Amino acid sequence: MSPFNSGTRSESSSPVQKNVKKWWKESTVYQVYPASFKDSDGDGIGDIQGILSKLDYIKSLGANILWLNPIFCSPQVDMGYDISDYYNIYRPYGTVEDLDQLIAAIHERGMKLVLDLVVNHTSDQHRWFQEARSSKANPYRDWYIWRKPIYGEDGKPQPPNNWKSYFGGSVWEYDEPSGEYYLHLFAKEQPDLNWENPYVRAAVHDIIRYWLNKGADGFRMDAINLISKDQNFPNAEITNPDSPWQDGTKHFACGPRLHEYLQGIGKILKQYDAFSVGEMPEVYDLNEMLRSVGSDRNELSMVFHFETVSLDHGPGGKFTSRKWELHELKTIVSRWQTFMHENNGWNTLYLENHDQPRIVSRFGSDEPEYRVPSAKMLATFLGFQSGTLFIYQGQELGMPNVPKHWGINQYRDIETLNHWNEITSNAPQNTPLHEACLAEYRLKSRDNARTPMQWDDSPNAGFSSVRPWLPVHDDYQSLNALDQVNDKESVYHYWASVLRLRKAYPDVLVYGSFELLSPEHPDLFVYARMASSGRAVIVTNFRPHEVTWSVPEKAFNSSGDVALSSYPGRTSHSLLQPTVTIKPFEAFVWLSGTETSRL
Repeated sequence: MSPFNSGTRSESSSPVQKNVKKWWKESTVYQVYPASFKDSDGDGIGDIQGILSKLDYIKSLGANILWLNPIFCSPQVDMGYDISDYYNIYRPYGTVEDLDQLIAAIHERGMKLVLDLVVNHTSDQHRWFQEARSSKANPYRDWYIWRKPIYGEDGKPQPPNNWKSYFGGSVWEYDEPSGEYYLHLFAKEQPDLNWENPYVRAAVHDIIRYWLNKGADGFRMDAINLISKDQNFPNAEITNPDSPWQDGTKHFACGPRLHEYLQGIGKILKQYDAFSVGEMPEVYDLNEMLRSVGSDRNELSMVFHFETVSLDHGPGGKFTSRKWELHELKTIVSRWQTFMHENNGWNTLYLENHDQPRIVSRFGSDEPEYRVPSAKMLATFLGFQSGTLFIYQGQELGMPNVPKHWGINQYRDIETLNHWNEITSNAPQNTPLHEACLAEYRLKSRDNARTPMQWDDSPNAGFSSVRPWLPVHDDYQSLNALDQVNDKESVYHYWASVLRLRKAYPDVLVYGSFELLSPEHPDLFVYARMASSGRAVIVTNFRPHEVTWSVPEKAFNSSGDVALSSYPGRTSHSLLQPTVTIKPFEAFVWLSGTETSRL
């Protein structure tokens, strides 16, 4: 079997209806990072009223679901992923009344709203945790995960095991008054909830019902596969002998009771016909993913996996370098596309979000002469696969990563800053190691996607009337939404064409099967989508130079047409030759078997 079609059948053999149609399968999600989207009140921070003012822009693009990153009360240690009150809004973003107004406006436009649900952990400022740490006898103590220390030869308390935190150091923080450690997989200000406690599960279910009753249409669930931990909390295998803290994910990623917990959530979501997408890091087993998203499982609609966006992570983790090859991307995409289609699961289509850098800088080229064609190519590559499509704010403009001159003092992301502090504590600055880290931050730091949205060429890019919380990218005068909306050849209008084409031919471009074509070609990613009503071939060149393509036999026929092309002049006739020249970062979509027209 070809490595490009290495998806295997699910372990489950129970018959289920194939390709069940759902509203969320045919939808496109537009993700808004509230702090960086639009500031309406002049404090340098985006807000709900700012989002409200730009709804028609999002609708005109063609998206019909709006996903908001966390908007609830938070000390903002991790940009809202540390929630201190699930029932109220972070004041700089607005009020519950502002959110009610936004929900009504979204629904008036025939769109839907997805909220970010963070329930693996809370803020240490949440009332629950404040109660929990007040006394070992407090009823809320067991809402979090506490363990006694291990004492070293010096008599000092040591963490209960050697697991490392996602944000550096140990996952355990010592609480001196009680003499115990609490678990935090992320920052020490983000203590993990104890899902073994039925009262915790009931409280989460109450939060879900509350916001669905308020008009939310679903949730993106942060780090949801981490909610079940191995209750023995064993030491992790030592894979990095240079560190006292080791990767313990095998003990808490998809733990023993995960699917029980997800089915408890799924039962509520089903009652509301609600949308759900789970963030599931550290999982590469497709059968494990299928247990969460299978159409007969009643758990989640879909999940974010991390296999594609980890391609450039080096042996020392995210902030070390790795050069990836196109055949690796082909293998990953083919496996997920084929497996989910054959086993009645569902994919998410994303490469960029608030945690991932800009795709034009990472998978294409942000050089001036190539930014637009590579942005269009990546829109084509991603936009016609099988799954629900996610577009992150600014992706529809081809916004790039932060400027190459940024120094560490311009970053705000806790993950980046903690990593920098860790390496600078062990070595003086201005070494080759530090320069290498800065280069990786400019490529992969989360701040790359968090620079303010570039609305026009006025001061602060039209985002705010004052200096924003994070610097605006230098290129806003030549790259902004106003210019692109007025330019029919822009990246924005190309993305709009992608979404119109998906909506026009859902049987083929949403529900159709997937086949990789020309799998061994080193520069082109070519695939077909097929259904009884028609067939599509999607051709994308990942290189900044022309390449030659030997067209597979029967790839095209005279009855088809080029429905979308990133370069003018690409015709169906030009594809009926045995060899075709593909331009730098060129992309096009060919359709057959159904009435087609160039968009």
